[in-house]
Amino acid sequence: MAINLWKNFKQIVTLQGVVAKDGRKLNASDLSIIPDGAVIFSDEKILWVGSSANVPSAFEITSTQTFSEHVLLPEIIDSHTHLVFGGDRSHEYAQRLNGVDYQEIAKQGGGINHTVSETNQLSNEDLFDLADRRVQKMSEYGIGTLEIKTGYSLNIEGEIRLCKIIQQLKNKYSPRLRIFCTLMAAHAIPHQYSDSSSYIDKVALPVLELMAHASLIDFVDIFHERGYFNDHDLKKIAAMSSALGIPLKMHADEFNDNCGAFLAAQLHAISADHLLKISSAGMQSLAQSKTVATLLPGTGLFLGKGLANARALLDAGAKVALASDFNPGSCHYDNLVMLASMAAPSYKMNLAELWAGITYNAAAALGLSTSGAITVGFLPRFSMFKINSFEHITYEWGKNYFVQDVRY
Repeated sequence: MAINLWKNFKQIVTLQGVVAKDGRKLNASDLSIIPDGAVIFSDEKILWVGSSANVPSAFEITSTQTFSEHVLLPEIIDSHTHLVFGGDRSHEYAQRLNGVDYQEIAKQGGGINHTVSETNQLSNEDLFDLADRRVQKMSEYGIGTLEIKTGYSLNIEGEIRLCKIIQQLKNKYSPRLRIFCTLMAAHAIPHQYSDSSSYIDKVALPVLELMAHASLIDFVDIFHERGYFNDHDLKKIAAMSSALGIPLKMHADEFNDNCGAFLAAQLHAISADHLLKISSAGMQSLAQSKTVATLLPGTGLFLGKGLANARALLDAGAKVALASDFNPGSCHYDNLVMLASMAAPSYKMNLAELWAGITYNAAAALGLSTSGAITVGFLPRFSMFKINSFEHITYEWGKNYFVQDVRY
């Protein structure tokens, strides 16, 4: 077994304090930064981390590398994207700037259903190529793990096709990138269905069962929102996903307070995402549960709807992650590091909360218990930056210091 020593980093930002607190109620000191740091690891796990001056002799090191101009952080994780899609919705962005809201655009034939039409017209090859380029670009920002949702076909055959395309992406990028597939057939209701219940019964549930048995999905998600899918639809999806052993995610409380956060905690969802309109009671429900509160700042900024009350969630003790929500309509922007940097001042996040949001807590939103920190026993998955201090990564908006040619 190969044993690697990487040493003399300007800083190793370990997040060991974040792990000790399970990602909740964090202080800046919980980043647990080691100056002139070193890490010893095998292919399977981190074996030791500490000062370069104190590297133990007990390990039979097979490879040593020095990184005196670099900073090492846990791998950055984007736990919510919709990056497999066709078409263009720049005209909708222009409409919104001219005063037309998201729901009105959807009524006019735009929104998700427009992307569905464009996506379903593309060949498998063209759709894969588009998604492939997006994944590659996101990896260049330091993203090492990402989740990708289906939901832009809205029929059984099309949703299966999207799952298979995501599987192709998994196969191409593994193990350098970890990709997770979330089935989100319950994304919108096609015009040919009279109500949400009919669509759930005829499409969402059958494709969930098929994809679970085919081992092509890791999670299932539902857009729990007025005008989309209601409590009854959610409970159907939750019951089947539980029976099939597929963890549940939820788009919750985005446009209205629908008690989505409360239901997510009650149903043991792995994450509740968006939460722009979450109530105080919903915050308390998440704080007392294992459900991760995933905030998507890009969506609020892109739609001009403001941001979620991150500070109240954090103070309540919720486990808060940040993700890009990269998609064609409500956040056509793919750089999670930039989004987190822009949102943190408005969210009133300290640096530990910011970095936990895109590492340790983001890992929890994907059920990853040994990712998101640099500590003994965790997976050796890192993001490395050529920079004097990690503080510059979020300070210098728009600059990318990620080192693409060195990744483990």
